[in-house]
Amino acid sequence: MISTEELLRQAEGLLPSEPRRAEELYKQILNSAASTSNGSALNADKEQSLRDQESALIKLAELYRDQKDATGLAQVITLSRAFMSSTAKAKTAKLIRTLLNYFNTIPNSRQTQIDVLTDNIEWSKREKRIFLKHSLEIRLVSLQLEALQYKLALTRIDALLTELKRLDDKMILTEVHLLESRVYRGIGNLAKAKAALTSARTAANSIYCPPHLQAALDLQSGVLHAEDKDYTTAYSYFYETFENMSSQDDPAALNALKYMLLCKVMLNMPEDVTSLLSIKLAVKYAQLREIESMRAIALAHQNRNLADFEKALRDYKHELSSDPTIRSHLAALYDTLLQQNLLRIVEPYSVVEIDYVAKQVGQGRQDVEAKLSQMILDKVFHGVLDQGRGCLIVFDEPEADNTYGAAIGTLEQVSKVVDSLYAKTIKIA
Repeated sequence: MISTEELLRQAEGLLPSEPRRAEELYKQILNSAASTSNGSALNADKEQSLRDQESALIKLAELYRDQKDATGLAQVITLSRAFMSSTAKAKTAKLIRTLLNYFNTIPNSRQTQIDVLTDNIEWSKREKRIFLKHSLEIRLVSLQLEALQYKLALTRIDALLTELKRLDDKMILTEVHLLESRVYRGIGNLAKAKAALTSARTAANSIYCPPHLQAALDLQSGVLHAEDKDYTTAYSYFYETFENMSSQDDPAALNALKYMLLCKVMLNMPEDVTSLLSIKLAVKYAQLREIESMRAIALAHQNRNLADFEKALRDYKHELSSDPTIRSHLAALYDTLLQQNLLRIVEPYSVVEIDYVAKQVGQGRQDVEAKLSQMILDKVFHGVLDQGRGCLIVFDEPEADNTYGAAIGTLEQVSKVVDSLYAKTIKIA
């Protein structure tokens, strides 16, 4: 009978040319290893069998990852339970994390991941592997957040928090509160998002917080400050996150840099974008398409050019629309830019046709009319819309009339004089 070591070598040799045959060999190793572990083999043979089984599991998972086969990878994770039942719990957790990470490079595999995680959470619950269960539940909540399944995510978070507070595991508690903050922010409940983030920071302060977790807390703080339009504070948090993640070569550093550029644009400082991209840490990201999209937005904003802004939104649709944070702030920026463009057009005129204004900004007459009406009500400029003539009449800014204020001030002084004279007459009498 061929040994499992020999089968492993054969499978590795066949991988490049005959992946289907290599797959069969790996499955054969797993089946033979499972029968060995159930029999009365010697300890040395058992250990070798377990090592071979682990290698076969990882190699088979890598094969399915390279073939973009999410279903096959899910089957490998199910097959691995027999191996995990006979190994240390710490090793089990590491192996299952490794196998689950292989899903990251497989497109459209989110639902398969959710199904696999749900199944494995039930298994770890039956096997009483509490810490593995918590780890898998945190991963499941992250996927539900990505899939916008906020209600399901909150239900699982509530159950997780109840268990974790009993165990007093501050590290996992920090991660769960951070996820809770992100979920609440996703549904638009900023008050609860801030409260959850405060809880996360409180838990993190009582332990050593790993750099990647600290960076995630700073990033969420920046996002919430940006939602409150406090872009200066948000920028400082994003900068801290960017420095932290760049030092670890974390791919998420790119998001932090994008948010930094967004803050500069929202603070009406688009000219700072170029200088920001010339700093040492940002140079390696400067030519990426995600950064090019933010540079195009900054340039359009600097020139107050609505056509360039719309072109950037079209050209970089995926980069600018895939991130909800950037998408929501750019919608507000577009409104601001439209307002600036309208002001630039109407500034030289005392009377201007609405059709002409609409043509200049490249928008529909009805939209432009509604925006001008809103600007007049907000006192951005002074004027009236003449519906009959189809034009906008712009007034000069009225000078402040201080007559009433001066009159009231004079009367106050006269009142003081009268009171003073009255007090003196009482003394004389």
